[in-house]
Amino acid sequence: MLRINELKLPLDHPETALRAAVLARLGIPDADLIDMSVFKRSYDARKKSAIMLIYSIDAEVRNEAAVLARHAKDQYIGPSPDTGYKFVDAAPPAAGTPRPIVVGTGPCGLFVALILAQMGLNPLVLERGKVVRERTVDTFGFWRKRKLDTESNVQFGEGGAGTFSDGKLYSQIKDKKHYGRKVLTEFVKSGAPEEIMYVSKPHIGTFRLVKMVEQMRAEITALGGEIRFQTRVEDIMVSEENGVRQVTGVRLAGGEEIATRHLAIAIGHSARDTFQMLYERGVYVEAKPFSIGFRVEHPQSLIDVCRFGPNAGNKLLGAADYKIVHHASNGRSVYSFCMCPGGTVVAASSEEGRVVTNGMSQYSRAERNANSAIVVEITPADFPSQHPLAGIDLQRELESRAYVLGGSNYDAPGQLMGDFVAGRPSTAFGSVTPSFKPAVHLTDLAPSLPDYAITALREAFVAFDKQIKGYFKEDAVLTGVETRTSSPIRIKRNDDDYQSLNTRGLFPAGEGAGYAGGIMSAAVDGIRVAEAMALAMAAR
Repeated sequence: MLRINELKLPLDHPETALRAAVLARLGIPDADLIDMSVFKRSYDARKKSAIMLIYSIDAEVRNEAAVLARHAKDQYIGPSPDTGYKFVDAAPPAAGTPRPIVVGTGPCGLFVALILAQMGLNPLVLERGKVVRERTVDTFGFWRKRKLDTESNVQFGEGGAGTFSDGKLYSQIKDKKHYGRKVLTEFVKSGAPEEIMYVSKPHIGTFRLVKMVEQMRAEITALGGEIRFQTRVEDIMVSEENGVRQVTGVRLAGGEEIATRHLAIAIGHSARDTFQMLYERGVYVEAKPFSIGFRVEHPQSLIDVCRFGPNAGNKLLGAADYKIVHHASNGRSVYSFCMCPGGTVVAASSEEGRVVTNGMSQYSRAERNANSAIVVEITPADFPSQHPLAGIDLQRELESRAYVLGGSNYDAPGQLMGDFVAGRPSTAFGSVTPSFKPAVHLTDLAPSLPDYAITALREAFVAFDKQIKGYFKEDAVLTGVETRTSSPIRIKRNDDDYQSLNTRGLFPAGEGAGYAGGIMSAAVDGIRVAEAMALAMAAR
């Protein structure tokens, strides 16, 4: 099998044109092309009136060695790499070794558990929240009735925070072992559309993610794993062995103790009580940067035209996204984050008396608004103290401000973009109707974030109009606040064995531990951690 990269065709090309282009590129007759498949399809929209599709094609040809030799100097033609997943070569654990425990059922935790189960290691998975369908009922109940369940919401429950998101399945992580291909393969096996295997920016959407999570749970249990819901880990047990701290088990909220020497902490970025517990137990934790800002809503039709011009609405292109950044004059970087085409802004609170936003899309991306977080990067130097958990304190302060500004009833504070830049409160919506539920309360957002963030955002919104014409729209809606862009801490681990710097048997994993951001990177980290756990269990 050989691969051809950078094969370009017009957006509206006929189906037959792709095979013809492959034949022309390789310089072979039709009879010599035995089979072909699309490995990746992306697009180049820099020239809006002449958008090009860009293909990577895997082709089976006669006399492959001769064809490759003939194109030896062509950097875009070569052998197809082997992207199949290979399980790590780990011996079975010694008799009597307690089974591994995985805490959390977000993308990372699910893949830790899945790989361990596929290797026959019978993991026990502990999830503080509810099964995904019950969790969905609770989450929609909060949006409609303002009734918050602090253990079952956008942040907590089966599937993790990614369940209520755009379901993006692409990442910029380095992936030499093609773990991302394993993730996509398992997702398709669990019901995801097959197109996620080849489109350049695959996504799934909330409702499809629900079904996939259920299928993955079924496979884990069928392979010998066990998953317990509404089971919160209240403490970890640690003993000293030969001068080294070693995990020996967990204690649940109900008092039950479960022994293990291999514990994956795959909690999300909002498990603040667990962060506190780990810190108090002496696990090495450090503060890390994250970002703060607002959700911004524009008409999706405006973004489509800005990005695709006369090709807006083309089914192959779908709803347009964007990625923008501005380096403000006060030294702060402002950028778009978790952009949701054709989506909604959602209430993502997990603590009483606090308001926080997130973005979500269904697979169709058919809602009237585009939304994205526009955020300002902050570092531990901006936190209220040098304590490792000080970033959590800042998040809580900003979310509490938002709660009060919104009316102290879980409505979110909002403001029109023009009013925000001009420094005046908003009193009425314009052409953009906000999607946030329960509701958006118009006000002045300036008190919701630190002054340096407000200054940088005001400058950025005007500057972004140079990158996307029409972006600075007077009645675009800003909804506050966005504070959960990533974990405010990192549970440091070794680079080689993925175990905590100072606690053997503890495997910090995924987004909450500070090693991922988004579904794909979290799932890939889960695979890596599962392999490390299997190797550690095999050690004598």
